[in-house]
Amino acid sequence: MTEVEDEGARTGRAWTAPTGRAPRAARWLRGTWRNVPAGPYRVGCETGLTVPAEDGVSLLTDHYFPVTKGELTEGAGEGPTLLVRSPYGRGVPWAPLYGILFAEQGFHVVVQSCRGTGGSGGDFHPWRNEATDGRATVAWLREQPWFTGTLGTIGPSYLGYAQWALAEEPPPELRAMVVQTGFHDPYPYFHGGGALHLENALVSGMGMGHQHRGWGPFLRAALRLRRWLRGAHREEPPYTSSGPAAELPWLAEAFTRTDGSDPYWRAATRGAVLDRSTVPTCVIGGWQDVFLDQSVEQYRRLRRAGCETTLLIGSWTHATALQVGWPEVFAQSLAWLRAQLGGERDGLRPAPVRVHVGGGGAWRDLPDWPPPPSDAAGPWYLTAGGGLGRRAPGDAVPVGEFRHDPADPTPSVGGPAPQGGGRRDNRALEARPDVLTFTGPELAEPLEVLGPIAARMHLTAAATDHTPARPFDVFARLCDVDPRGRSVNVCDGLVRVRGGAAEPLAVQVPMTATAHRFAAGHRVRLQVSGGAFPRYALPPGARGAGPVRIALHPGSALELP
Repeated sequence: MTEVEDEGARTGRAWTAPTGRAPRAARWLRGTWRNVPAGPYRVGCETGLTVPAEDGVSLLTDHYFPVTKGELTEGAGEGPTLLVRSPYGRGVPWAPLYGILFAEQGFHVVVQSCRGTGGSGGDFHPWRNEATDGRATVAWLREQPWFTGTLGTIGPSYLGYAQWALAEEPPPELRAMVVQTGFHDPYPYFHGGGALHLENALVSGMGMGHQHRGWGPFLRAALRLRRWLRGAHREEPPYTSSGPAAELPWLAEAFTRTDGSDPYWRAATRGAVLDRSTVPTCVIGGWQDVFLDQSVEQYRRLRRAGCETTLLIGSWTHATALQVGWPEVFAQSLAWLRAQLGGERDGLRPAPVRVHVGGGGAWRDLPDWPPPPSDAAGPWYLTAGGGLGRRAPGDAVPVGEFRHDPADPTPSVGGPAPQGGGRRDNRALEARPDVLTFTGPELAEPLEVLGPIAARMHLTAAATDHTPARPFDVFARLCDVDPRGRSVNVCDGLVRVRGGAAEPLAVQVPMTATAHRFAAGHRVRLQVSGGAFPRYALPPGARGAGPVRIALHPGSALELP
């Protein structure tokens, strides 16, 4: 071991670099990533460090550090520090993704288990403790001889939320953030569009409740969840008496807090940070990621506030951004951190936005998002017989109707879902009688759409006994149909309507933004149904109310940028 002075003997303390290695599973997984280049350093590791929180709770922490490669001497690198705070444990995948890969590049990486998880003390309550525990961790870092005073943060999902919590009152050492498929406001994740996002919430809860306990408990919990979801349509919302929500009190509470103005959610959101932050932030999202809308909002509001920011969006789901998308995500993250923490700005791309254009397109660098339209597409109107055209129909008869039965709910296929998500063949789904499709003519030349998508519906809804319908859902999805008839989802959205109406009711269904190229010979399709279960929960009381019949009327249209 070699004693190493910290930067300029700033504190006069010396540090003896431990001889420990990274965990075996992390080293094995790192060895499988042939398309991620190795850095110039070897990696040392000290595990099980205890960081005191403000209330005395111990937060378990691992420290990965660079070790200089040399024939005669080995010394610990004196690079900047990255902080990774996770409720999912400190092992795979965080140890190889961040601990090993970034220590190879010269960073000290601190991976910490949030309180109540992964051996850390206290109880885990999402949203409540990340700001204070993050500040306590930075205070601990200041006492470490290897800490140079330059700090960055990185991570996806809840790890992104932990970054926004720290940025609410940013310590002076915080010089850069990399938020990868992360969120700043938990409410839209649970209740966006007025409906409970059942599957995503349960999978997240299962991960937070079990992943840090090891692979055995995690896999058993995943199997229990899968079995429960198969019969979940027979359960009555809010789904807190059985299944994972019954095992996790904080998850049951999130399910029942349906009002976004509830103090519970107002205390949880970190949205105000976006309007005043000065910490340079790299935002990374995926077109099929459940947090895409929040990634775009983070970029937009940071840029409006004058904060240096960049946006990368690939054709990924929440999980695949750190799998098939990892080479691009890692390269972008590393370039940003080197520029902000080390002044090496040569690796930054000149344009602040890079998006992958789906449908056979390529990466596109843009000056902003969304880009200004080069040619206004205007509305594509729904017509009787399942057509989609540029001219509004002149007659007054409904353009289509369907019957949605809560006892046999329309299933979810693909999209921003945790299981089986992404772009999928929708032909079997579209063959169901409770799914309407409206398809445009074969395209004579390619059509590119870049920006937010929406469907504008004029509809009436009634129960099968002709009484006004109770709350019901409208699900809309944009699809790309190839010459063989294969229909692949591009983006979608759902809104909950509070009740039926005798006269047509105007309903706007926002879908997520997209960047997609419809090739020549393909066709544009709009898919409309009464839900996507179990991705979205059924409305309360739907099972007792019985089926609802929904009719779409002239004036309904697909809005393309």
